Amino acid sequence: MIDTDTASRAGVNRESPERRFWYPYLLIAPTMVTLVIISLIPFLYTVYLSLHESKYGQVGGFIGLENFLVVLADPRFWNAMGVAIVFVLIAVPIEFMLGLAGALILNAGVRYRGTLVPLMFIPTMMAPIVVGLLWKIMFAGSWGLVSYNLFERFGILSGTSIFGSRNLALYGIILVDIWQWTPFMMLAFFAGLQSLPVNPYRAAAIDGANPVQVFFLITLPMLSPLLVVIVILRLIDAFKIFDSIFILTGGGPGDATESPSIFAYKMVFEYWQIGEASALAVLVWLLFFGFCNLFYQVAKKRLNAF
Repeated sequence: MIDTDTASRAGVNRESPERRFWYPYLLIAPTMVTLVIISLIPFLYTVYLSLHESKYGQVGGFIGLENFLVVLADPRFWNAMGVAIVFVLIAVPIEFMLGLAGALILNAGVRYRGTLVPLMFIPTMMAPIVVGLLWKIMFAGSWGLVSYNLFERFGILSGTSIFGSRNLALYGIILVDIWQWTPFMMLAFFAGLQSLPVNPYRAAAIDGANPVQVFFLITLPMLSPLLVVIVILRLIDAFKIFDSIFILTGGGPGDATESPSIFAYKMVFEYWQIGEASALAVLVWLLFFGFCNLFYQVAKKRLNAF
């Protein structure tokens, strides 16, 4: 009687080399076609608009890099870039540290972990508009839950919302982002810790390594590929933040919280400067293309993450 596994392997080996060459590409073809339709074509059209005079829904003639020069000469563009950089440099490191610390605590075997993990993921699962409305109410004037019990009682900020303060509005949005996305990083890191092999830890225990040595010499190097991927995804997502700012402040007061995404939105839907908005989008893409490439090279050579 012929073994089924042997027969199936023989069938695979009899396949032509050409068929085996195209088989992986056929598997990823649906995904690639979808990406081309919903991502590549709109991006190429954005590049096309950035090189043409496009205002009020009408696409004019080719003007080269003029739209880019207009955007680069606009102080609001540099203000928006500054807002995004401050947001990223404060929010993402705090989310990373809190997420990693929480993952290590969960991995240590706390009680009721099976109940805590789904509950902690609730902020990340909530729709951005719900998160925005929730925190807008909590920080509202002198009657919001946080405003009344923290700001009003201690005289920190009275008579207005934190989102109405030019100096504090951005930090309020950073707090909301930390509340929403720290659980995501925590659970991602926790999943990575759960998948690490146990043999290196047994060897370290035999050699008498202390917990600090185990973390920096074993856990961190093995976890570095996941850490790098999660951090770069959060950096990109945080830099292009739109929904939270749009709901909480709309970019205000003034331009205190106007990120590049909010600025581009206003350029299109308030001023109908489609060409300049397209140029801004391309500039941000070029910025992150260079940053991600640099980040990848550093992570590959210094951290052996890829």
